[in-house]
Amino acid sequence: MAEDIEAKIRRLRELGKVSAEPESPPVKPSPASGKKPPRRPRSISSIRERERRKRILIGASILIIVILIISVGVYAYMQNKRAEELRTLKTQKTNELNYYFSHYNFSNKDCAQRAVQIRNQVLQKIQSAKDPDELRGLDVKVYFSKAVQAYQECLKEKEKELYAQQLNQTKQEKLRAIEDAFRPLLAMPLPDSLRAKAVSAMKTLEERVAKAKTIEEVKSVDPSPYLLSLWRDYYFWKIDNIQGNYVVLEKGNDKKLLSKAEAKSILSSITDYKELLQYKVYRVQYVEIALVLPRDRISGGFLKPGDTVMFFAKNGTKGVYQEIVNQGYVELVLLPTNAGQISLRESQSQSSSTSSSTSTTYNENHASTYNPGNFQYSNGSTVSDTYSNSQSASQSSSASYSYSVNLAEILKAIAAGKIQASDEAREALESYGWKVIDLEQSSNILVLPSNTKFLIIVKVPSIFVPDILQNQQYLYVAKVST
Repeated sequence: MAEDIEAKIRRLRELGKVSAEPESPPVKPSPASGKKPPRRPRSISSIRERERRKRILIGASILIIVILIISVGVYAYMQNKRAEELRTLKTQKTNELNYYFSHYNFSNKDCAQRAVQIRNQVLQKIQSAKDPDELRGLDVKVYFSKAVQAYQECLKEKEKELYAQQLNQTKQEKLRAIEDAFRPLLAMPLPDSLRAKAVSAMKTLEERVAKAKTIEEVKSVDPSPYLLSLWRDYYFWKIDNIQGNYVVLEKGNDKKLLSKAEAKSILSSITDYKELLQYKVYRVQYVEIALVLPRDRISGGFLKPGDTVMFFAKNGTKGVYQEIVNQGYVELVLLPTNAGQISLRESQSQSSSTSSSTSTTYNENHASTYNPGNFQYSNGSTVSDTYSNSQSASQSSSASYSYSVNLAEILKAIAAGKIQASDEAREALESYGWKVIDLEQSSNILVLPSNTKFLIIVKVPSIFVPDILQNQQYLYVAKVST
């Protein structure tokens, strides 16, 4: 097609080489004449010139048309090629955009919307691009980084919002915990100074919580040291306001009679206020109770009024003994009735004889028996005289008797005034029981069996009485040695 155009151009050039003959100058019409001058016949050369010019014009027109057609074709070709390149670039950019966004985990749906908005903007730019150069200058990765950054910023905002909510919730929980921790203390009958101190400490803690900027800072607000000091002050105030020098300190099932100084020392050594709250302080109110126990469970029965004692009990069937009363006092000990049963047996015999040889024999025997309890003591004497004469005779006589004395009945008779010389009898029986116990100790002889029951009256703080009575069948009374 290009060769045809060049051949046509050469032919046009050959036509232009023909020399043109000069034309005669035109004759001006006479102004006076009103008619047009007659047309002069054209020459052959002018006809040829006109023909040549016509051919030149036609050739030029054809050339222009051909050039235009070629230009349009080339333009159309270039445009089609550019459109194809544009479509290819759009596809590549779209695939690249999808690749980046599909290989990143936008898990948070709310924040993912920000990344999707940037993706849609980029996608719109790709689709609306008119020039491949425009697409070549479009860096999808940069926009993806912006989308990721927007997503991350959104996550941080969400985290801040969530953290703010958690911080506020933590503050509310801490404030409730502080109020709950101080409520038991403020419910106590506190003196005005201690109550004001407790309220001030609680407000200080609440202000620290309100000003806290982080959850860790809120959690670090600990009311325990304040409560430990306040509760200790309350216990000390309560101990000081109890009359007397002793108090009862109770923790769980463990109760102890302590001096005020000992109780304060124990409470001062505690470092956790929750453990401190397990203690209770009571004033000492003594009561007297009577116990009937075998002597082997009351220090062998060798107890006297005024002795300091401790009480222990066997823990059921486990065989473990535990202290239930750390201090009590003996008021009275009564011996059993079999310790006052005295049995006595006495016998006497007399005989005499005479014979014709004037021999006389005289014999006299005396015997007595004493039975205290299961033991027997006896004594006796014998007197013998012999006379001889011429006469003989014999004579004999004997006598015996026994009696049993119940000291309990004698005491009843003395109280009823039925015994004469009751003062002498009272004096003789005074401290009879202690004399029996003292005799056992001095002689190292067990007079009363180990299962002999004694009645003892002890003085103990009233708070210990339920424990003593509940464990009476397992109770042991120990004398405190000084």
